[in-house]
Amino acid sequence: MTNSNKSWVVIVTCVALGACADKSTVPKIEQAAGPQGLPQTPQAGETGAAVTPGSNVGPKQLQYTPEEDLAFTNPDNPDAGIPELETLMAAPKRGPWEESETIARQTAAREGKPILIWFTNSAMSPNCKILSSELFATQEFGKWAEKNVVRLRIDAAAIADDPQLTLGEKISRQAELRSYAQRLKKRYKVLGQPTLLMLNPSGEVLWKESGYKSGQADFVWGLIKQAVEVTTNQYQEWRKNLEAKGYREWEGTNGRKVFAKLSSYSEGNLILIEPGGERYKSHDSRLSRKDNKWITEQKALRGIQ
Repeated sequence: MTNSNKSWVVIVTCVALGACADKSTVPKIEQAAGPQGLPQTPQAGETGAAVTPGSNVGPKQLQYTPEEDLAFTNPDNPDAGIPELETLMAAPKRGPWEESETIARQTAAREGKPILIWFTNSAMSPNCKILSSELFATQEFGKWAEKNVVRLRIDAAAIADDPQLTLGEKISRQAELRSYAQRLKKRYKVLGQPTLLMLNPSGEVLWKESGYKSGQADFVWGLIKQAVEVTTNQYQEWRKNLEAKGYREWEGTNGRKVFAKLSSYSEGNLILIEPGGERYKSHDSRLSRKDNKWITEQKALRGIQ
């Protein structure tokens, strides 16, 4: 790479927690590899006893992604379909509880939070309503959960209430949601509601709790807090290893942040890639002063004007 080059490229390598880290401060050009998630770790089963890592989960990916969550690219211009980083950073919150496991997993990996999955039946289960009123619907839990977990609710009695849908579309969407709930129940071996699961950002089950009785709110919340503590320690080590490989925190002018690695840069245009493989494009004019300072330093190290 000569001083006359006007662009520079860093080929991305995603690494798993515990992989050997490159200790140099300047990322080296590396052989590209497929993205990998967090490692499997010792878990707790339903009774709290240790189990073999990975023995209580099925395949890593459920083959279901809502069409609105898909991003299509032009095969003749692959970068044309890369979403803008600003779109990600400006995206409004969907609500306290996600409905898509795909979105919940992406958010968990992005923010380093565990996933709390609540299997419920809002129409038929009195205990689900009690759990909601005694814990999940309380202001105290809501404020805590916003900072510490990604919430995913799977409702066996889900209703498609989007006013923009026609009656036929609502019926079709409702059938799709309920079929999705059944598939997730089968995957996680859920036999009744309410059932709660806590997953780390890579999808490993930390614990599973079935049933609920009035007055158990503090006990359930205690289990959730314990899982958050375990995940936080795992995530910090995982992030430290990735930072040694060139990943860093990027910040938009609106203050929103994303943990990613620079994949390519040319005349102010950037393509960033998250540890999970998601790519986003941006321009240095839409990034923070700290990010622009880092870019300037990296250009100086490489002799780029």
